Parts: sequence; structure tokens; C-alpha cells
Amino acid sequence: MNRMWAIVERELRKFFRSPALMLVAMVFPLVQLIVLGNAFGGKIKHARLGVVDQDQGTQAVKIREALAAIQSNAHTFVPIPYENDQQAMEDVRNGRLDGAIIIPPEYSRRVYEQNHPRIALIVDNTDNFMSSTLEQQFSDLTKALNNPDVEPSRILQQISLDTVELYPYIEYMKYLLPGSIALAMFVSVMIGGGMLYIDDKARGVHEGYLVTPITKFELVAGLNIAGALKAIMAGVVITILGALLAGLGTIFTPQNLIYVFLMIVVTSLAFNTMMFLMMVRVEDPLVPRATFGILNTLLFFPSGSIYPIKAFPAWLRGIAYIDPFTYSVHGFKALLLKDAGFVAIRADLAYLTIAAAVMITIATMLFKRTL
Repeated sequence: MNRMWAIVERELRKFFRSPALMLVAMVFPLVQLIVLGNAFGGKIKHARLGVVDQDQGTQAVKIREALAAIQSNAHTFVPIPYENDQQAMEDVRNGRLDGAIIIPPEYSRRVYEQNHPRIALIVDNTDNFMSSTLEQQFSDLTKALNNPDVEPSRILQQISLDTVELYPYIEYMKYLLPGSIALAMFVSVMIGGGMLYIDDKARGVHEGYLVTPITKFELVAGLNIAGALKAIMAGVVITILGALLAGLGTIFTPQNLIYVFLMIVVTSLAFNTMMFLMMVRVEDPLVPRATFGILNTLLFFPSGSIYPIKAFPAWLRGIAYIDPFTYSVHGFKALLLKDAGFVAIRADLAYLTIAAAVMITIATMLFKRTL
């Protein structure tokens, strides 16, 4: 046992003597959280909307007043008057406008005659998010215009839907925090997991291990525990800083702190044993560096940290269901976003624990205690 802890101590000393390595392992996921959390998930503001009023009637005035109200309240778009519909369409095509609304001639007369009045919305559908936002906004606007100003005293009974949200509004930075915590630990594992032994072999340092009576399991366990401790430190730092940045105060209750720390520990062990298993027979130190980008894409993005797993095709869902990232992200979401208890994370803890035990067993069997 002392021999195993000697390896752990050596690896941690190397880690603490390299401040740049610690900075990369802990700061990169935090930067990603800040940038992606503010770049995605926001609401469209101040989009440039061309308004072509070819009617100039009273009903067209109602539309312009509704647009002005949206501009003043939701700030979704800024109406810009245009005289020519062709020029407005050309400006949408050239990117000067984000969309255009065209009120055709005799629109007001058609409204009074109830003769299928129409307005046209021109959108740039190469930008799906912008176009869907404008379409939804004008769908709500036309629905409001279709409602009578004075409702009749006797109306038909209609079914209505009341949506009950269990949690307050979740900003995208909060939604992204569980994935950023998992990514911080994975980056730390990639830098300090099985790759450390590959570097030691490249430098000839591993010969010092092999001339000692240390067993294969002690050597593998020592390297994995050292890598997991580094990942735990990265996970704790990102969890605290990320929770403060995202405004998640529920994490700082004693019970939640225990559950979150337990998730961090189990996730670190699972990630580290997974990386060690992948690199256990690798000799060339360039191989793990070449695979980092592929592993990051293959494991992080299918985990549900950025987009729901239910929206994936079947083959990608298959990857997600065996990906340790998936269970880590699910557990952190349950604790950080839903303030759930142990029941919500016990399946995630079980999967990650079993996966870590299986992978370290296989890695020990495959490990070659030779030069």
C-alpha cells in the first residue's frame, strides 16, 4: 500500500510544480462555460425588421402599433420603415435586415370585408434561430389581431392548457454548468491520466518503477488515484466558481455539497480509469495527444450537456447510453438544477462506480510490467 501512495505523491508533486498545467486544466472549462453560456440560449434582441406599409389604412396602423409595443417591451426587433417591398427583400438577402414585414394594398378593406386578409413575413431561413424567433413572434401577433376587440357575451367553451413549470427559468449558463464540470474533470484526466505513464516511458522514468517490487495493481491503482485526485480538484474549483457565476445558491446547502462531492469523486474515478484503459497499451506519446479532440467530441457532445439526448439519431443515442459523460451530466443536472436528492443520482453513481471498477480491472490485466 505504501508503494502505491508513493506513486500518488510523486504524481501530485509533479502537478503542483506546474502552475501552467493546473491553469489549463481548471480555467479552460470555466472559459467555455462563460463564453458558451452567454453565446447560446439567449433571446433575440434588436433584430432589424423592415416594415413595408402599402396599405396605410387603420388596420395597418394597428400592426405598426403592435410592432412599436414589441419594440418597447420585449425589444425583439427594431422596425425600420421601407417604401419598396423589393428593396426590403434585397436588404434581407444582403444581410442589412434580419427580416421584413409587408402589409399589402387594400389590407384594411379585406379585414373589414373578412376577405382573407394577409400580411407577408420575409425571413432569412439560412439562420434558423432568427427566422424561427420572428415566425413565432408574428404568429403570436396575428393571433392577437384575429381576436375580437370586444368578446361576445356568449362564447363556446374552449379547452385551455395551463403549463406548470416546476423550476424557475433556467438560463443557458446554468444549463451548461453540469457539462462544464464534467469537461473540467475530463480535461484534467486527459492531461494527467494514462498519458503520464506514457510520458514516463518515453523519458525512461518507468524503469525506476519496474525495478521495485511494486505489483501491477499497485502501479495502476496509484496512477489512477493520482489522476482522479487532480480531476477532483478541478471539479471542485469549477463547481464552486461556476455556481457563483451562474447564481446557483442551492448547491451550498450541506446535503447538496455532500452529494455533489460524491458525484465529483465517482466521475473522476470513472473518467480516469476509462482514459487509462484506452492508453494502457499505447507506446507513442503522440497518440493520446492526437486523439484528444476526437475523444472530446465523441464523449462530451453526445452526453446531453448541450442538447437533449432524445433528439439524437438512434446510433448516437447508443453512444450516449454507454458514455460515462452522460451519467455524470445527468447527476450534476439533478443536483444543481433540480435540487434533487440521492434518489435522483443513485443510478448514475452505480453506473459510474461499476464502470470504474470494470475498467481498472481490465486495465490491470492488460498492463505490461515490462520495458
